[in-house]
Amino acid sequence: MYHPAHLRRTTTTREMKRQRGSIAMFFLLFLVVLLSFGAFAVDLARVSVARNELQNAADAAALSGASALMSGGNGGPAWQQAQTAAGSGVALNRSDGHTLTTATVLSGYWNLSGSPAGLQPTTITPGTDDVPAVQVMVTRAANVNGGAIDLLLGWVLKLLSTPGSATAVAVASAPGTVGAGGLFPVVLNRCLFDQYWNAQTNQPLIDPNSGQPYELNILNGQMDGGSCYAGQWTSFLTNANNVPTIRALMANGNPSPLSIGDSIWIEPGAKTTLYDSVPSNVTVVMPVATQIDIKSYVPIVAFAAFHIDQAVGGNQKYIQGHFVGGYRIPASATGVGPDYGAYIAPRLAG
Repeated sequence: MYHPAHLRRTTTTREMKRQRGSIAMFFLLFLVVLLSFGAFAVDLARVSVARNELQNAADAAALSGASALMSGGNGGPAWQQAQTAAGSGVALNRSDGHTLTTATVLSGYWNLSGSPAGLQPTTITPGTDDVPAVQVMVTRAANVNGGAIDLLLGWVLKLLSTPGSATAVAVASAPGTVGAGGLFPVVLNRCLFDQYWNAQTNQPLIDPNSGQPYELNILNGQMDGGSCYAGQWTSFLTNANNVPTIRALMANGNPSPLSIGDSIWIEPGAKTTLYDSVPSNVTVVMPVATQIDIKSYVPIVAFAAFHIDQAVGGNQKYIQGHFVGGYRIPASATGVGPDYGAYIAPRLAG
């Protein structure tokens, strides 16, 4: 017969064993949960870094492509050169230690207002908000760019890898603002563009006789199309009608940034001694305005690229040159404006 004290000891021993077993089971379950959370935390950071690297690669490649878009000069956007440049740019990047070798690269027009959304074909007639663009999508997946992104602790969740991708669009657009030093002190009349600019391709019209853009004479009352005064001197924001001011502006450009909508001072007149100071065989950026025939302030409506071929003094006093397309403004420039051949540095859309 068992003694009661012995019975109590036996019962206590069994309970302790059951408790130890429960604690061990609970610990194992807790360890699995802990490892799962740890795996999630570690791999989430890893995947985030890898995907950020993919986005950086897509951004850089798209910008590289957009930089090449305007290499076509007067022939319009260089779509194929842009795609080639973007594809080459992808290979300069890595994701999670893997060199990227391939991407989906498309070129076309991007509507800056978002309507329509997405990349449009190169064959459309671009509207006011449609600008040349390059779109790049970089993907890590099975057998693509080193495969899907490896998960270091994914085995805990029976997930060994996960795909990743990134898309970027870069555009080349005309400026809405040109920074200090970026403008030549001559204002062009917008009516010139109605006659010598192809609004469908955003390129200068070609003279069938020469096979080159039409040659234009501007300043000193030169007219095109009957009542269209081709161009006039401007002192920008300052009301000044003297040669020293204009000569200084030719050398240094506009003293402060100018934007579409800002009013600039028109200075009709010959300014006889200025023509020896006009540079030749250079492309400059000029503001565009309307009604430039009298001394007054007029609003800027656009910025245009104009190639100065020569300056003629003496009795005639005019600047001869032609419109150009795809000219990258060397000064700082921002915003978006009508496309008259001058472009700002490429930027990411959105």
